[in-house]
Amino acid sequence: MIEKTYQPAEIEGRIARAWEDADAFKAGRPDRRDAEPYSIVIPPPNVTGSLHMGHALNNTLQDILCRFERMRGRDVLWQPGTDHAGIATQMVVERQLMERQEPGRREMGRAKFLERVWQWKAESGGVIVNQLKRLGASCDWSRERFTMDEGLSRAVVKVFVELHRQGLIYKDKRLVNWDPKLLTAISDLEVQQIEVKGNLWHLRYPIEGVSFDPENPASYIVVATTRPETMLGDTAVAVNPDDERYVDLVGKHVILPLVGRRIPIVADEYSDPEKGSGAVKITPAHDFNDFEVGKRHHLPQINVLDIEGKIAIADNSAYLEGLPEGAREFAEEIDGTDRFAARKLIVGRLDEFGFLEKIEPNVHMVPHGDRSGVVIEPYLTDQWYVDAKTMAQPAIAAVRSGATTFVPKNWEKTYYEWMENIQPWCISRQLWWGHQIPAWYGPDGKVFVAETEEEAIGNALGYYVEQEVITPAQAHEMTQDASKRDGFITRDEDVLDTWFSSALWPFSTLGWPDETPELERYYPTNVLVTGFDIIFFWVARMMMMGLHFKNDVPFPTVYIHALVRDEKGAKMSKSKGNVIDPLHLIDDYGADALRFTLAAMAAQGRDIKLASSRVEGYRNFATKLWNACRFAEMNACAAPTGFDHTTAKETLNRWIAHETVRAVRDVTEAIESYRFNDAAGAAYRFVWNVYCDWYLELAKPVLMGEDSAAKTETRAMVAWARDEILKLLHPFMPFITEELWAVTAQRDGLLVLAPWSRKAELSVEVFASPVLTDPMVPPVILPARQDAEFSDPAAEAEIGWVVDLVTAIRSVRAEMNIVPSTLTPLVLAGASAETRARAERWSDVIKRLARVGEISFTDAAPQGAVQLLVRGEVAALPLKGVIDLAAEQARLDKELAKAEADIKRVDAKLSNEKFVANAPEEIVEEEKEKREAAVARKVKILEALLRLKNAT
Repeated sequence: MIEKTYQPAEIEGRIARAWEDADAFKAGRPDRRDAEPYSIVIPPPNVTGSLHMGHALNNTLQDILCRFERMRGRDVLWQPGTDHAGIATQMVVERQLMERQEPGRREMGRAKFLERVWQWKAESGGVIVNQLKRLGASCDWSRERFTMDEGLSRAVVKVFVELHRQGLIYKDKRLVNWDPKLLTAISDLEVQQIEVKGNLWHLRYPIEGVSFDPENPASYIVVATTRPETMLGDTAVAVNPDDERYVDLVGKHVILPLVGRRIPIVADEYSDPEKGSGAVKITPAHDFNDFEVGKRHHLPQINVLDIEGKIAIADNSAYLEGLPEGAREFAEEIDGTDRFAARKLIVGRLDEFGFLEKIEPNVHMVPHGDRSGVVIEPYLTDQWYVDAKTMAQPAIAAVRSGATTFVPKNWEKTYYEWMENIQPWCISRQLWWGHQIPAWYGPDGKVFVAETEEEAIGNALGYYVEQEVITPAQAHEMTQDASKRDGFITRDEDVLDTWFSSALWPFSTLGWPDETPELERYYPTNVLVTGFDIIFFWVARMMMMGLHFKNDVPFPTVYIHALVRDEKGAKMSKSKGNVIDPLHLIDDYGADALRFTLAAMAAQGRDIKLASSRVEGYRNFATKLWNACRFAEMNACAAPTGFDHTTAKETLNRWIAHETVRAVRDVTEAIESYRFNDAAGAAYRFVWNVYCDWYLELAKPVLMGEDSAAKTETRAMVAWARDEILKLLHPFMPFITEELWAVTAQRDGLLVLAPWSRKAELSVEVFASPVLTDPMVPPVILPARQDAEFSDPAAEAEIGWVVDLVTAIRSVRAEMNIVPSTLTPLVLAGASAETRARAERWSDVIKRLARVGEISFTDAAPQGAVQLLVRGEVAALPLKGVIDLAAEQARLDKELAKAEADIKRVDAKLSNEKFVANAPEEIVEEEKEKREAAVARKVKILEALLRLKNAT
């Protein structure tokens, strides 16, 4: 018995336990042994994470696909797991130690600290997994993986060693994003660009051989910088080769102020003649662009900062080289000063000696660490790199050939732009939590990369014997006695970038490097569902690794979903206070309502503007479904065993069978093509409009009448269509549909494992769905389709005409403000014999639902009647005397003027280039939406005015 009120909180936990008890999500179930496999890997959330709206969208869409394919009989593996999230996790544990006033990690030591991290992971990590279960994610939780599981760690080591042997992993001194607080290199993804109100300092660099005079521009060259403290590491000034102002200076030198170093003036196209003075200072060790300029001109790289962002030049041989006598005094004075304090000191000294020309306010973007919050430094340091350019070539070719396609396709352009301009991938991190790099260093710094320490020792001993550093006897002795070789080689302390291990996720989770049955069956996966922000950081790297180690793409399709924004279109952020917590929405409205909202709004290429009112609206949809099922149950609607919907005799029942077939086809095709919003929209319209509003309404007189063959058939058809609806909605709303299936379906088994309705194709040309047909627009004809399961165009034409007629009349009544108690006459003008017969058969229904009094037939529409075109024939509503036509005309004219004024006001804003350029993106979008709404309102008013004009 269905409870009177739908309470999602009461059913969701119980349904989740039923799925778990039945191993409903388990891949490789015995009954699916011979089924076609279907696999998806979850983008592994950070083990420190909690469910946010991006996760909710991403996992809802994956779950729709998995539940859909599972119901279609496939052996589904949705591989779950979490990422060890190096920096984030280390920070959590370090913060705990600080809060508890316990020794820090360095006092604790590496081994003890890692013990504490693993302890935290066991106790508190993976909270997000339970939150994903609350969302209804149908992952095979028995196969849950963690990126530092033993098997996955073995895969990471093997990949590193093999790539190193192939020359695709190497160590190099390059610039990285350096976090002076966390003391590690970080990836571009972990860098947040923040707009800062700063300054632009214009500095005078004296030209060598010319007596410096601040009043004589010919004695110096002006450069502008936002970071004057880095000038200590300048090794050149660059000017554009086409800049006529500096042609005679190229090849000459300037004397670096305060330092005294002699540095060249070089010609390079990086310098923009249109910006500032057209001359730029080049600091290869502290700017990514300058680093490239430095390589082109073979400039020295002088690092003037230490790992904490302090000036480090007093004992810096690269800095001191070539300095004139007396320059060391300044180095000693400023050494050890924090970078920002040094900035003030340097600017003051430059001003004192006449080297500061001017200071301009300057708003610019400054990189910050997304976790530490401090300004990131481009920092020159030794790190491990992957030769990404070489590995990218097969990954680019795979997309160009169509082996992997992006949906929407425009993301392929972004993929190509990134991949074709790819830089070496820095994979080392100065952390303790993560996969420690399998590299060991000998006494002279010689590196030995191996899968185990024993292998590294063997390689090292062999090498040093060959180099005659040690004797064979010494090597033998060290092999036999571990204490003799203690400290002979030391392991690299760094760990690998988190993205390195997650790049292996599609095959490491399946047991690689072992050739497991799971690897054979589920790789490559079928589709990857992810956000656009990690196309480069994760998607591209999985493509590289999959092609390199499995000789196949990891997925043939990459579906890129958009962002979830707030209701005004602004990006959610804690600082704005507009973050919407999906768990709060689940608490308030249920998981099904949230899931359906996200699916219904997930149009390809369009961000989602989420408001709790939308979720509440789909909670009402769930309630509508609940009440419809209660209505069916209260009217003893049940489909007998073996019921065949195609044998129905009643026109109304054949119509709902026809419409159900259409809905199945529309939803199926939309999910197959990743048009989730179209799939949800088709299901919603069918359930709410067709089934609830029309079919059940039209069936009520039969269900409440005397027992008859028609009543028996209608009861069965109501139940059959209801069960098809539960199947259609299950991928979107799994909890409520599973609950209703359990209490209404006359069969054993869970809905999650029930067969999907066969994809039914209409075999003949039929009218488009009546609830979508505008009464003023001719019906759309759908193309013929083959292999029909069932269709009845005659039933559709009859019931569809009734629906369209009632809909059109209701629309006019609403437009003309006709009160519900007023019955209007209906005249069918020039009606065909078929339409006359329909009108007579459905007369009572039309009168009741459309608030119509008398129905009459004439050859032509009477004078003063509003005319409606319904499926090619005229229906007229004589309204003279029913409403004040002149007053209605005046009201509509006033509404039209208001709509036009709204359009004009928005157009004035959008045509203002300054407004469009300076207003936040969400405000501009909001104005565009206002215009669209006003235009739509204007069209409706004009239609109503035209009808009114024809009636007078």
